[in-house]
Amino acid sequence: MYAIIATGGKQYRVSEGDIIYIEKLDSSVEDKVSFPVLMLGGDKVSVGNPYVKGAEVTGKVLQQGRGQKIIVFKYKSKKNYRRKAGHRQPFTKVEITGIKA
Repeated sequence: MYAIIATGGKQYRVSEGDIIYIEKLDSSVEDKVSFPVLMLGGDKVSVGNPYVKGAEVTGKVLQQGRGQKIIVFKYKSKKNYRRKAGHRQPFTKVEITGIKA
């Protein structure tokens, strides 16, 4: 069985036992989190409008962290304009512990 969940403006296909990296949540390590279900799949597919009634995906927060640094470089030729900045996107590492249909 799998589920499509929505969090952080993105959608993820998850199964029980999966480990996913999502946009940062305000939760501590070892906290339980739950996500609304957009679609359930398996033997029978059920699609929500917008969410599947009575369905829920639960998970456990494993880590809070920041991703790899990316370089943001702005440049205009022949104008002596250069700007360099770095960015590290925060993330939350979550293990999916259960899918309730």
